[in-house]
Amino acid sequence: MTAPRLLRTLAALPLVLAPLPAARANGRGPAASPPAVSFQQRQQQVRPLPGQLDGVLMVNDNNPELITGEGILLSTFPEAPGLNLALNGRFDLFSHHVYAGKPGELNSKLWLAVLVQPVGDQPVTLELLGGSTSLSQATRKGQTAAPFLPLPNLMAETSTPIAAGPGSRVAGDLLRRERAPELSSRWEIAPGEASALVMLPIPVAGLDPLLNGRNLQMRLRSSGPIHLATLAAYGSGKRAPTLARWQKLLASGTLSPKEHKPTPRGSTGKIVYSRVSGVQVGSLWQATLTDPGANSLNVQEAPISWPISSLDRGDLGTGQVQTAELKVFSEGTAWAAHGNYGVEYDLTLPLRNPGPGRRRVVVALESPFKNGSTNRSLRFQSPATGPVMFRGPIEVSGLDGSQGRPAGARRFHLVLRQGEEGPALGTVTLAPGESRRVRVRLIYPADATPPQVLSILPVKQSNPVPSVSP
Repeated sequence: MTAPRLLRTLAALPLVLAPLPAARANGRGPAASPPAVSFQQRQQQVRPLPGQLDGVLMVNDNNPELITGEGILLSTFPEAPGLNLALNGRFDLFSHHVYAGKPGELNSKLWLAVLVQPVGDQPVTLELLGGSTSLSQATRKGQTAAPFLPLPNLMAETSTPIAAGPGSRVAGDLLRRERAPELSSRWEIAPGEASALVMLPIPVAGLDPLLNGRNLQMRLRSSGPIHLATLAAYGSGKRAPTLARWQKLLASGTLSPKEHKPTPRGSTGKIVYSRVSGVQVGSLWQATLTDPGANSLNVQEAPISWPISSLDRGDLGTGQVQTAELKVFSEGTAWAAHGNYGVEYDLTLPLRNPGPGRRRVVVALESPFKNGSTNRSLRFQSPATGPVMFRGPIEVSGLDGSQGRPAGARRFHLVLRQGEEGPALGTVTLAPGESRRVRVRLIYPADATPPQVLSILPVKQSNPVPSVSP
């Protein structure tokens, strides 16, 4: 998934903003020597993730990622270059784009619009079941934004959202069931012509570098069949393009330039995944993780891991590709939804301790190396100094809480680098014969690089902790 050079610059901001070692920053003494790096091959089970994606359609609008010109980004309308697919009932929209300004201009502003038109002559009601949007950087008060700040690898969320990047922010909003103020909750769409659900700016004025991004995700329910299109256009000064201009741009059939042609499916050698411009099948992966042929998960089998967002040539030896297939897609763009961006994972782990002693395990999300990992071992690096591979929130219910009772939903923000063993999200302590259900939810964020693993890890101890009668 090669990103544009400017996007890589933005993704690297946490490294650029990180403070220098004190001696070097103050100009006194030599720079500290980099820590010695070691690699570990952790012997364990890596199991395919049970379950599968649901059948809900998701409009996946991510090619081009870096928008360089006005035009249609994605269209399901029947007229060329549309994909000729009507959406009805439950469907989702995932849209993620970056804008780097116009050459020679400092104050240009790009606008993103979502246009909808009923199929037939009856009005249609669209309901927003959940959704949010965020810029990378705000340029005025009131804009929802999440800069790429250098955050620790683990932060527990309290009442204030924690985010680094727009994909991270939107995923967190969806987990919290919060809606960005830029979005309405309901639309009445008249037949006959396209109407705008949203018109959202991607401004760059005053930014250095001239670079900004926007993530938009919407979970929708339609009372009737509709066609949908996303478009990009320049405004007039501070004003957004008029609806008539959006309609004219849609009717013109002009495409915003695409990027990154994919390696053909089934090819050998180096792979270019490309980015998605199509409609995928699946927006939710819901499953219960048990031992084969059982209805519970034996904690004595830990460590155990399951891939999250595994993909072609990134299945960690499990043979499982979780990537959503595309029902339709634009020519010259990705042939599958590599990465499952915007997909929700809702996983239940019915943990059980059948042994004679008290057992304690850790729940973690980790980012092992793709190369060198198998279904019998995962490869990690310490310290992890490579690129950030996961930047986003995760929610866990059922961890050890106060007074020995299971805790309710807790949310954490993770920043995982390539080859990084995940920090403990919490522990689960089980007495002999005790069971507990742990639930893990995450929405795969746009600012991540797959795959990761969900792991149940044993707390290191020489012998099982003996059970103590109350």
